[in-house]
Amino acid sequence: MEPRSAAAAGRDFPYTAGTTCYVEVHEDGRVTHGDPKGAYERAAAGKSRLFAVWPGQWSSDLFAIDDLDEYAKAHGIKHDEDRTGLSEHVHDVEWTEQTAYNTNPRSPYISIRLTMTCGCEIRDLTAFAKQMREQRGWDVATSVGLGSSSGPGGTSYSLRVRRKSLSV
Repeated sequence: MEPRSAAAAGRDFPYTAGTTCYVEVHEDGRVTHGDPKGAYERAAAGKSRLFAVWPGQWSSDLFAIDDLDEYAKAHGIKHDEDRTGLSEHVHDVEWTEQTAYNTNPRSPYISIRLTMTCGCEIRDLTAFAKQMREQRGWDVATSVGLGSSSGPGGTSYSLRVRRKSLSV
């Protein structure tokens, strides 16, 4: 029985779901897992094949990762503006501290309200955190999620940032 095609599932394939398990089969027959970037590079170079197990309710399906570009975009190895909402440029942002949520002055993280004045949207918090780390030195928390609200002035986002990194 041949594995199913991840490419055939299109954007519905759960590339980043916590329950999707990746398996890399190297040209010498070794089987490894757990290195998304390295696996992508080796598979793209033809040194290995990449597979994923997608568990279902009653059984699991084996998929061949046959669209390496989509895999790389989903894992942030290649930038994907459609998926992240973020152009690759230096972002213009305005932010203010949300003082009602920052009652502990010794907390390393603070809540901020941020507006993307450059026109980008934040659809992928991890991608945004990576860009802000590179551009401004910010440590954006990615484990607590992201809130947003839209109004006449555009969309604003609520997020947590390491206090000391904002003053850099």
